[in-house]
Amino acid sequence: MFGLGLPELLLIFLIVFILFGANKLPQLGSGLGQAIRNFSDAMKGSKTEKDKTAEGEQKPPKHIG
Repeated sequence: MFGLGLPELLLIFLIVFILFGANKLPQLGSGLGQAIRNFSDAMKGSKTEKDKTAEGEQKPPKHIG
């Protein structure tokens, strides 16, 4: 993915652990999970709206020439 392997991910986790401490990690994880869930829901919602628009309102093709 971005050249991130296990050693790099562990280093990032260690830095986050040092910066925020053990007490804040559950809150950070919860916030990150909610953000990912909201993003996923928004993507599904925009796809659904696009499908409804494509099926519901079809304009006749324009004659060019």
